[in-house]
Amino acid sequence: MSFGIAEYLDVPGAEYDPSIGIIGFETAVSLSRPGFRVKERRIMKRKIPQKHRITKEEAKEFVKNKYSIKVEEE
Repeated sequence: MSFGIAEYLDVPGAEYDPSIGIIGFETAVSLSRPGFRVKERRIMKRKIPQKHRITKEEAKEFVKNKYSIKVEEE
């Protein structure tokens, strides 16, 4: 999942710096279960079964419950 903030001024505690100006930033987050390294390692790579992958719905629920974030789809 990824999200962006249009202006860094929207971040609580951020002070405006005239030398920087108004800029935004984007962040990307990747969720995986333990054991996912099996797909990425160099030796003896294996496919990850479908039941072990994280679905979009599971990721949304995790973010909602863990961080109390409102999730909107585009």
